Amino acid sequence: MRQVRSIWNGAISFGLVSIPIKLVNATESHSVSFRQIHTEDGGRIRYRKVCELEDREVAQAEIGKAYEDADGTMIPITDEDLAQLPIPTAKTIEIVAFVPADRIDPLQMDAAYYLSANGVPAAKPYTLLREALKRSRKVAIAKYALRGRERLGMLRVVDDVIAMHGLLWPDEIRAPEGVAPDTGVTVRDKELDLADALMDTLGEVDLADLHDDYREAVEEMITAKASGERPADSPAPARSGKVLDLMAALEKSVREAKQSRATEPADTAAPAKAEVTPISSRTTPKQTTARKTTSRTTKKATAAKKTAASNSSTKKPTRSTKKTTTSTSTTTSTTTTASTAAAKKAAPAKKATPRKRTA
Repeated sequence: MRQVRSIWNGAISFGLVSIPIKLVNATESHSVSFRQIHTEDGGRIRYRKVCELEDREVAQAEIGKAYEDADGTMIPITDEDLAQLPIPTAKTIEIVAFVPADRIDPLQMDAAYYLSANGVPAAKPYTLLREALKRSRKVAIAKYALRGRERLGMLRVVDDVIAMHGLLWPDEIRAPEGVAPDTGVTVRDKELDLADALMDTLGEVDLADLHDDYREAVEEMITAKASGERPADSPAPARSGKVLDLMAALEKSVREAKQSRATEPADTAAPAKAEVTPISSRTTPKQTTARKTTSRTTKKATAAKKTAASNSSTKKPTRSTKKTTTSTSTTTSTTTTASTAAAKKAAPAKKATPRKRTA
């Protein structure tokens, strides 16, 4: 992981325990930034800091802070004035309570930071606080000062790091008055059932798989224009009409969600059931090969017969061949005779039946 520059150094006050820490940003922006230009000639448009009394541009070192009173009077405020304020949280994240995580309203969530142990001596108390938060399954509520104001924070454990979420003060959360529909609306059970079916069909999603399509499209467009190519045409947006029948819209949404799930790639869709492939479909190529082999064998046999016939018509049998044939036939005859004699000996002899003499 690349080293991230700390934006604040201080300590965590945990009772009488002080933990030196560094505060680093836990998030980063990937949005594409643009510059302002003069559309006629492409020149950069820049903001210059000008003193209204002297009508001249001033450097950053000449700029300070001031509070504008109701009548327009400017009351200068220096860094020394702020440092001398009797606030214990000027350089300390002071833990004031431990509460269950579900007690924190997500509306209060603000910027997120990582707290890094500052130095070797801070490792032991840092680990102690981290393990205590893990075992208690609670979050710590703390107060700290950053960028000229005191803030509220929530400390929790992320992997092996203590993270802090800036929280808005309760009086900074607006009440949702006048936001809900004014007219009374009745929702039928069938409509709720279809809404539940649509939620089940859409299912869950791994947040790590989501990405910024708009940013990618902007980057591709910039790359195309930089290389002198014409940017790709964007697909036409789907036409949205008025919802005339809520039930029909819900039913159509469920059907489209099911079709979308059915056409997902195999690696993202649910695992399909195993199917058995018939053996006949796999033996077809073998049968074709066998036919080809038989055809080749037949052709070879025909060619051999033709060659043998040609040789027999042109050549006469030699004496050695005749002798071999005669010897073979004699041997076969002798073997047959011996076998017949042995069979006769093995068979039991039949007794002769005496004939009766007639007078």
